[in-house]
Amino acid sequence: MIADAKQVAPSKPFFMYFCTGAQHAPHHVPVEWADKYKGKFDGGWDVYRRETFARQKELGILPAHAELSRHDPDVQDWNALSDDERKLYARMMEVFAGFLEHTDHYIGELIQFLKDIGEYDNTLIMLVSDNGSSAEGGPSGSVNENKFFNNVPDDLAQNLAAIEDIGGPKYFNHFPWGWTHAGNTPFRRWKRETYRGGVSDPFLISWPKGGIRTQFAHGIDMVPTVLDCLGIEPPPTIRGVTQSPIQGFSLKSSFEDPAAEALHKTQYFEMFGTRALYHDGWRAVCPRPGTSFTEADHAFGDAIDHDMLNTLDAESWELYNLDADPTETTNLADKERARLIEMIGMWYAEAGKYNVLPIDSRTTERLATERPQIAEGRTRYVYYPGTQTVPGSAGPRLLNTAHSVSVHATIPEGGAEGALFTIGGNDGGFCIYMKDGKLVYGYNYVADQRCRIASADDVPLGDHILSIEFEPTGQADIAKGMGTPATLRLLVDGEEVGEGEMPKTIPLQFGLAAGITIGSDNGSPVMLEDEYRPPFAFSGTIHKALVDVTGEPLEDKEEAIKAYLKMAIARQ
Repeated sequence: MIADAKQVAPSKPFFMYFCTGAQHAPHHVPVEWADKYKGKFDGGWDVYRRETFARQKELGILPAHAELSRHDPDVQDWNALSDDERKLYARMMEVFAGFLEHTDHYIGELIQFLKDIGEYDNTLIMLVSDNGSSAEGGPSGSVNENKFFNNVPDDLAQNLAAIEDIGGPKYFNHFPWGWTHAGNTPFRRWKRETYRGGVSDPFLISWPKGGIRTQFAHGIDMVPTVLDCLGIEPPPTIRGVTQSPIQGFSLKSSFEDPAAEALHKTQYFEMFGTRALYHDGWRAVCPRPGTSFTEADHAFGDAIDHDMLNTLDAESWELYNLDADPTETTNLADKERARLIEMIGMWYAEAGKYNVLPIDSRTTERLATERPQIAEGRTRYVYYPGTQTVPGSAGPRLLNTAHSVSVHATIPEGGAEGALFTIGGNDGGFCIYMKDGKLVYGYNYVADQRCRIASADDVPLGDHILSIEFEPTGQADIAKGMGTPATLRLLVDGEEVGEGEMPKTIPLQFGLAAGITIGSDNGSPVMLEDEYRPPFAFSGTIHKALVDVTGEPLEDKEEAIKAYLKMAIARQ
C-alpha cells in the first residue's frame, strides 16, 4: 500500500490503519514460532508476573515505590495444578508468545521498508492495543472462544486432547485467565472490567525525542495528536455537514517536554455495568460483580436496576491515588470520602454528556440484540454462487427458529461433490454439501460436538432443488448454552430423503466471523478434515440458493422455490 502511494504520488502523505488482528483470539501462528518458547513459561503465571514486574521497574515504566497487585482470587494456584494442566497452559502461552513475536516481526518489516525508502523519519507511527488482556478463555483456556459467547462451558479434557494442534487452523483457541492476569502485570483484573488491568494499554509512538512519558492518555487522544503534529485544524463542516467536535487532547506537548502538564484531566470508563473515573491522578472504580468473581456477592449477569445502582453507588466504589499507588492496591474510599463522592458525581456528569446512560449490564445477551441493517428485514433471502462471503450480520437469523435452506443445483454426469451452502466455520455453524453421492447436513455445535445427517440414497443426476428444513422441537436454554433442539429434514425436490434429531444447537451466534458462502466452505471449515478439506468447492453447477425464515412449511417445495426464484430473477 505504501509503495503504491509513493510510486503514484511521491510527495503526497499517506495514511495507513494497519490492524493485524493480533493478539486477539484465535491465537494462531506457525508452529515454529510457538516452539521457540518451549519451556519459557513452565514456571507459571505468578513467576512470570514477578519477573515482568521487576523488568518494568528496571526499564523505568513503573516507579520504584510501585507494588505488584495481589494474586487474583479467580486464578488457580499454579503449583496446585496437575502436570497435564501445567503442560497445557504453558503451551497455550508459548503459542501466544510466538504469535506476538510473529506480529512484531512483520511490523518490523513494515518499518524497515519505510527506512529503505527514506520515509521513516518523516512518518508518525502509533502502535496501541485495544484493551487489557482478554479473559474469554476462562480458568482452563479454550479451544473455541465462541463457547464463551454462547454460554457453553469449556472442557479441560477436550483442551488437553487438542494440545498438539493449539495454534493451528483447527481451533479458535484462547489461553486461560491466569495468563490474562499475567499479561496485565502489574495491574488488577482484565478486559471487560475497569480496574487498570482492563483499560490500560501499551502505547508506542515514533518521535525524534524518545523516552517514557507518564501523562495520562486515552485512545481518543490519537486523532487530536496527529492533527496537532501536522498543524491541521479540523474543519467545522465537510460538504456542508456540521461535524461533531473531536473529543480528546493532543499529546504533542509531552513529546517535546517529558514534564509537560497532562491535558487530559478527566476520563470516564464503563463496560457491562463496571464503571470507573480518572481525574487528575486519582481513579474511582466501581467493580461489578465485585473485586473478583470469587468475592462477588451477586451474579454478574444481573441487570442493574434502580435499587441495585443505588446500592452499588453507596457501597461499592473504591478510590486510588495513582501517584502513590499506580497498581490500585490501597483503597482510600473511607479516608477520602469527600473526594470519592465528588468523583462519583463527576462520573454521572461525564456519563450524561457522552450518552452512557442508561447503564446496560447485559453481557452475552447483548449479542442477540437486533442491529441496524442496510436493508429492511425480510423472511426470504436469495443468494448467488461465485460471490464473496456475505457477512452474517447482513444475513438471516437462523438460530432458535424454524427455517429452510434450498439450493437449485445441477449434478452432471459422473456426479458432484462439495459445499452447497455454508454459514460459520470451525468455531460453529453448518454446511449443506454433497459427498459420495449423498446430500449431507453437517452441524458444528461450537466445536464441542458435530452432527452429520445424510440422505439414505444417492441424489440423481440432473437439475434439482436440494433442501434442509430445521424445525424446533423444544425451548432454548440460553443461560446454559443450549439453543432449541430440532428435527432436521433433508429433501430433494420436496421429497424427504433423510431425517435426524439435533438435541443441541447454538443459542446466540454461529462463528465469530460467521458469514454465508454459496458453493464452497472457505477459510476455517465447519466440519473436520476427515469429512472434507476447504475450500470444498461444489463440482456441479449452482444456480441460486433460497433461505426461508417464515417458519411456514411449503406444501410443494419444488414448485414454490422455483416460482420464487423466477420472481427474484424478474426483479433484478
